[in-house]
Amino acid sequence: MNSSSVIMKSVHRIGSSLLYSICLRTSLLSQDHTPFWLCANSLHQSLPLQADGDSNSDGLFKSNTLKKTGYAKYQQSLLDVSKLLGNTEGMQDVDELFDRLIAKERASLARAITLVESTHREKQRKAQYLLTKVLKHMKGEDLYSLKGPRSFRIGLSGPPGSGKSTFIETFGKFLTGLGHRVAVLAVDPSSSASGGSLLGDKTRMPELSRDMSAFIRPSPSCGSLGGVTRTTNEAIVLCEGGGFNIILVETVGVGQSEFAVADMVDMFCLLIPPAGGDELQGIKKGIVEVADLVVITKSDGDLLPAARRIQTEYSSALRLMRSRSKAWRPKVTKVSALEKTGISELWEMMQDFRESTLLCGELLSRRERQLKLWLWNHIRDHIMGRFERQPKVKSMLPVLEDLVVKGHVTPGLAADYMLQQVDLVDDL
Repeated sequence: MNSSSVIMKSVHRIGSSLLYSICLRTSLLSQDHTPFWLCANSLHQSLPLQADGDSNSDGLFKSNTLKKTGYAKYQQSLLDVSKLLGNTEGMQDVDELFDRLIAKERASLARAITLVESTHREKQRKAQYLLTKVLKHMKGEDLYSLKGPRSFRIGLSGPPGSGKSTFIETFGKFLTGLGHRVAVLAVDPSSSASGGSLLGDKTRMPELSRDMSAFIRPSPSCGSLGGVTRTTNEAIVLCEGGGFNIILVETVGVGQSEFAVADMVDMFCLLIPPAGGDELQGIKKGIVEVADLVVITKSDGDLLPAARRIQTEYSSALRLMRSRSKAWRPKVTKVSALEKTGISELWEMMQDFRESTLLCGELLSRRERQLKLWLWNHIRDHIMGRFERQPKVKSMLPVLEDLVVKGHVTPGLAADYMLQQVDLVDDL
């Protein structure tokens, strides 16, 4: 890389940080200092607010400015968070866990993830209380950051045998060597017969697991589709609250359409081996359409010529696809975790992606959209359990199953009848 390109990249990054800072300082703020982020292209709409209203010693708008903008009326229409949480008395243990978590105690992070993974109803309520405190803490931390959100979430997916764990070992050590704190959330497939999982990802990352700047948490998929677990979103938030600024989410070995992790991270990387198929196969894979970066692994030794050919073919295939981002065109690169080649170039691409999407506001809008998806995924994951716990369902189910088996009614008609008889609100 020549000196002129280095200078241009530095100017681009400084401009991105300054623009983010201006957007942050001119955005509407609630009384608890929570920002309502503004996209960079709507920056001009927020500037008159700073000119017309006074600001206190912290640079935050006073209540009279909020009333002028009509925000006070909007704030009154919001649900009271304390009412949503319910009675929080007797949760001193959760408060203590939160204090230890933000103090960057690794054992507390492991305990917090175990809490959110629990299916016990009382522990689930405590988990929501903990997550609420962590989210509020992270909002306060990001408020005074000049470089955007302090964390960078990267999803890593690919077919079985593509070298995901070996790549994470090398890439994670590279990042900790640069001074980053790396959290790895590895999803292990659960057996359809026994329901158990090996959870042996740490054995394939011996160096990274001993690194005090890294945290590795294997979790069972428990039958969840899309290559992730039902609590991956929660685990990401807890890792960020524990002070880890790079979050790597490794999915189970996936095929053409399992890419739920793309809706949980800032950047989605697809890892494929040199024998990953030709460009037509690449176009057929739905997972390629959502990839921000395609990484050809095992690009060393006798596989190097094949890796170069696959890189060219996938680059050609990506040109035929419509990009999800206006600020970024998906790229294809090759790396070797064994020889540690291509790792620094890969990290440079990831930084360029983050800064480009942050500059145009896509990074923040993507995170806002992910919070909405998190809400609906939580509803879908829990509504079935509440349905099965209903006394009416337990009494009607054997009778209706018998009618369905004997062909007297269709499965759809039986399901509609049970849904009409059940009130899920009573189980809240």
